[in-house]
Amino acid sequence: MAVTTPAIATNNFHPRSISHRSFLSFTPISTVHSRSLTLSPRLRFSSSPTRLRLNSSGPSGPSGPTGGDGGGGGNGDEGGDGDDSNERNREEAMLVLAEVGRGLETLPADLAAAIKSGRIPGEIVKRFLELEKSPFGWLLQFGGFKERLLADDLFLTKVAIECGVGIFTKTAAELEKRRENFSKELDFVLADVIMALVADFMLVWLPAPTVSLKPPLAFSAGPITKFLYSCPDNAFQVALPGTSYSFLQRVGAILRNGSKLFAVGSGASLIGTGITNALIYTRKAFDKDFAVGAEDVPILPTSAAYGVYMAVSSNLRYQILAGIIEQRMLEPILHNQKLALSAVCFAVRTGNTFLGSLMWVDYARWVGVQRSRE
Repeated sequence: MAVTTPAIATNNFHPRSISHRSFLSFTPISTVHSRSLTLSPRLRFSSSPTRLRLNSSGPSGPSGPTGGDGGGGGNGDEGGDGDDSNERNREEAMLVLAEVGRGLETLPADLAAAIKSGRIPGEIVKRFLELEKSPFGWLLQFGGFKERLLADDLFLTKVAIECGVGIFTKTAAELEKRRENFSKELDFVLADVIMALVADFMLVWLPAPTVSLKPPLAFSAGPITKFLYSCPDNAFQVALPGTSYSFLQRVGAILRNGSKLFAVGSGASLIGTGITNALIYTRKAFDKDFAVGAEDVPILPTSAAYGVYMAVSSNLRYQILAGIIEQRMLEPILHNQKLALSAVCFAVRTGNTFLGSLMWVDYARWVGVQRSRE
């Protein structure tokens, strides 16, 4: 079998242009059927199936650098594959813009920068253009809403579901758990419902999958800051083409959201129990019989307990709900049936809210911040 060596074009090629970091990698030589020459910033010369590659950016593959890109996710592709994905994303996005006669200068600065860097595929750009025409398009002016709406066009529906059914399901759960003691423990019920409603919005907001449009961090940022910055908002969310998240980054998303939900839960509890105690004092002043059976809700212990509950139970339940059940299971099946998808999300989120209320009553009694009144 005849073996030939690939011909290398020498026009406009100078050895000096190769960095000292460049290296040569050879594929096992076999019979050459066709020749191709590709001049690119990576200086790739190939003669298929025999290839001679000069890579000016260093080695690629399992030993090459990976990790966060400063934009909220790691570069999960190796070597030239990552560049190919970014280039493909950029081409798709520019094609979508060209179809509607738009340019990058007509887009928000963060979205335009993400398109230039190849982090945003054409599908996301198309969704942005559709959302611009919707009644809620004005929300795209706000960074947090924009990232969440681009990742999930039903995000606002889920917020309405969570907050709308929250008061009913939580009250029903309180009634189910307390039964004949419901009226006697009405102060506890009120505190639970108030702090739960304050937290409902954040429970949808924080674990929601996002499309990362964040700019790179400053070079002087510390390693912990860089790591947390590169973590996704939802530990289980689907990564966009050209981007992936490591196992540690996904674990980091749970820990980061847990710390935020602890603050949210503690703050919501302070508000709820504070209002409840104020109502108890007011009622005691006018109803002497009520003063016998009523007692103040312990503010600080209840706030700390609710913060821990939010950081652990609520955090994990809502991460799984948004990242696995909704994004990975329901949306691929009902992607083109928004009404059916909304109905199923309504049922799932209602059940999750009810379950959370039941778990809170048991947990509050277990840690001693609430006691059953006989």
